[in-house]
Amino acid sequence: METLKEKTAKGLAWGAIANGGMQVLNLAIGIVLGRLLLPSDYGIVGVLSIFIVLAPVLSGSGFSNALINSKPTANDYNSVFWFNVTVSIVCYVVLFFCAPLIARFFNQPVLVPLSRLLFLGFVISASGMAYSAYLVKNMMNREMAIISLTALTVSGCVGIVLAKLEQGAWSLAWQQLTYIAMIMAGRLWYVPWHPVLRFDAAPIRRMFRFSFNLLLTSVASTISQQLLTVVFGRLFAANAVGNYTQANKWSNMGSQFVSGNLQQIVQPVLVSVRDEQSREQQVFRKMLRFTSFLSFPCLFGLAIVSREFILVSIGEKWTDSIPLLQIICVGAAFLPFYALYQNLAISHGKSNVYLWLTIGQIACQLAVVFLFHRYGLHVMVMAFTALSILWLGVCHGFTHRLIGLRLIDVLKDVVPFLLITLMVMAVTYMATSFLQSLWALLLSRILVAAVLYYVVMQVLHVTIFRECMQFVKKALHLG
Repeated sequence: METLKEKTAKGLAWGAIANGGMQVLNLAIGIVLGRLLLPSDYGIVGVLSIFIVLAPVLSGSGFSNALINSKPTANDYNSVFWFNVTVSIVCYVVLFFCAPLIARFFNQPVLVPLSRLLFLGFVISASGMAYSAYLVKNMMNREMAIISLTALTVSGCVGIVLAKLEQGAWSLAWQQLTYIAMIMAGRLWYVPWHPVLRFDAAPIRRMFRFSFNLLLTSVASTISQQLLTVVFGRLFAANAVGNYTQANKWSNMGSQFVSGNLQQIVQPVLVSVRDEQSREQQVFRKMLRFTSFLSFPCLFGLAIVSREFILVSIGEKWTDSIPLLQIICVGAAFLPFYALYQNLAISHGKSNVYLWLTIGQIACQLAVVFLFHRYGLHVMVMAFTALSILWLGVCHGFTHRLIGLRLIDVLKDVVPFLLITLMVMAVTYMATSFLQSLWALLLSRILVAAVLYYVVMQVLHVTIFRECMQFVKKALHLG
């Protein structure tokens, strides 16, 4: 039997392979689509992002995490499957008839047929949530990696072909729908469990309280993350929304690389140690250090090369997205910490408290919209970024009450990586600023920053760096 540490190592290794491959594919696909499509195409699909993200959350109803957090039976998976499918169909019917209202709100008539196509993904996604819970619960990270990489490759090809055929925003819509369908197909292939034509309401009733609180938390969290896109879609032209969507997409790739490495293993690991507070603190602090070790260099590094990257990859028509990307990257560097705090709360069955934290954050975000919308898009993005960083302090207050983790300990784990990264990026920026060629500037900054960061980690004998290297080697050996 594998130990918890061995399972964690293998999970992190496959998570790194999957997320690394996903980011490379996303980069290639994003560059090609960015060259073929216009900012307005991204803007049209971007205003639907809150519905695209929110509906699967409603369809899942929080039961996937309830399955992961317990010892589920085949009957539990079956009940959750049929419940999710039923709710997703109801959601689709409601949104189908709401499509004209959505189009009228954003003053985009094309959103009527476009949204109805995209919303089909809700039913497909909900059908796969019980399968997803099975994969995560059993830490089938290799299988999840294969599914994700295959789905992204196929959907990316579909999007590129349609974009070349000048289908505009429709190419993005079909790309997303194809991705969801391929994910579902992969889960059906790898998961040995399959539903039967029987529904038992008992598991739903048993998990309902935990799941309902988690559902509300997920809804609130989704609204919090997508609020700015909705505001921009209402206040600004499609081009401006497209530039913000493009910038947000690239920053999300960086933060998702970090979060994705952790997401597949963090909750099962925290559940396994939740009855041992001292060990739980040690595990959580190690996850904080791992997150800091990856997130700060990835996102701050993207910030300092954003101009060269945008101009080289997708062209001058996206110039207006450059300052937005630089601002968003600063806040995105801290987003993976929210995933840690949330999973810790879920592992203790305390999703209701995290719900109120998220509602409080939304209230503050609405205040920011009210205070700063008159100053334009850039000021609002800066204000949202500042709020997202400061709100982590509020989340930590709850964590302290839950497991006794002190703020000073969190700062000891996080701040050194923050300072090292800022120093590395500052030196890199100054050492390469004399270069004129965009390609030379982009490649030299990436190389110099990577080498400097590696050298600093080695010279300072950073434990998490050494452990990461050992984890990867051991996991590959075990695999």
